[in-house]
Amino acid sequence: MIYVAIVILLATLVLGVPVPVSFMASAAWLLFFGGPEGAGYEASQLLPYAFAQINSVSLIAIAMFIMAGGIMERGKIGEKLIDLVDVFVGHIRGGLGIVGTISCAVFGSISGAACATLSCIGTIMFPRLEAGGYPRGHSAALMANASLLGLLIPPNATLIIFAWLSGQPILACFLSTVMPGIVTIILISVVNMWLLRNNKEVLVAHKRTTAEKWELFKTRGKLAIPALMLPVIVLGGIYGGIMTTTEASAMAVLYAIPVGVLVYKGMKWREVIGPLVESAVTTGVIMAMLFSVSMLSRLYLLEDLPSRLLALFRAVSENRWVILFMINIFLVIMGMLMDDISVVVLTTPIMMPIIMELGFNPIHYAAIIGVNTALGCITPPAAPVLYLSGRLSKTPINEMMTPALYFMLLCWAPVLIFTSYVPKLVLLLPHIVLGTPW
Repeated sequence: MIYVAIVILLATLVLGVPVPVSFMASAAWLLFFGGPEGAGYEASQLLPYAFAQINSVSLIAIAMFIMAGGIMERGKIGEKLIDLVDVFVGHIRGGLGIVGTISCAVFGSISGAACATLSCIGTIMFPRLEAGGYPRGHSAALMANASLLGLLIPPNATLIIFAWLSGQPILACFLSTVMPGIVTIILISVVNMWLLRNNKEVLVAHKRTTAEKWELFKTRGKLAIPALMLPVIVLGGIYGGIMTTTEASAMAVLYAIPVGVLVYKGMKWREVIGPLVESAVTTGVIMAMLFSVSMLSRLYLLEDLPSRLLALFRAVSENRWVILFMINIFLVIMGMLMDDISVVVLTTPIMMPIIMELGFNPIHYAAIIGVNTALGCITPPAAPVLYLSGRLSKTPINEMMTPALYFMLLCWAPVLIFTSYVPKLVLLLPHIVLGTPW
């Protein structure tokens, strides 16, 4: 019966049924026809479990970071970050793309969400990229890929949920994706310049002298200080042990509101309600998804799905690194069908017993999850971030696909390989900061 439930889940997702409804359809089948003798399960076994799962203070951080991202977007905080980064790399061929990439990384370190990062930074960068002679398809693909850095540069919602589900320290999970995030920034920047190397339509600003850079830095740096203080407060508070992740997320909101309203004047006090309502709606959808998938994952565990999957993997190979490769393929396929949060909440309870059985470090697996969920956001058919980038830039999907494939193959594929098969790259910061074992 478990296999029928999986088929129902995949079929409904492919048909475009909303993710929570797809989860509930699969859960309903097992609820009525699951169990050792096909007698089903009692609903009383599932509803209290699902409620207990989502009744967690740590999940408040997701709502707060979404809210902070919305306020930053409306409050023109991202614009000052872009202007500052432009001082250093804006004058080289492809430099404007690097400006967008680094700005996405900085903004994403606060919002923790790819769509919020793309909506804010992309909206500002697309007109600049068009004026600079960048092909529309290249610009849309570049910003879609760069916005995913918010899922690697902590804090981010997917790893908060992973830590909550797996029982791992949130800070260690955050630190695990920092090095993959830095490598991704470098690769996206390099591939961007390589793709534009022969494009004569891309405008290159005159090379700035050291004195000009210094003057621009003083002017734009002064304006950017309030914006730069936001990641300092959030990340410094978390890594310094001053605040928990939940407290830091609330502080991000409390700081972003006066900066957006009073300093940058991107919105008025009465307009603050807009991001608050949007974040409440988004959070409600996420919580409904978490509730439904909590029941589904519980049923999958009762059906002993982890052991069945591990037996299937071992039928192919007994080598744990080969099995890890198959796990990555499984995660990529899941990412192609559903959003990042859905992938995390569905696969973590199933995969964690397998990861522990194979002797892998759970924090290493946290980084693998982070990279896979980011890749899934731009991999069709789901690809929500890729489609959003097309809408924001008014670019047809066919113009985006070729450069998007270059970024996926030359950036994300190598990062996924390094993350999976060079554990010390992932565990370096958790080991140094928290003493996480290799």
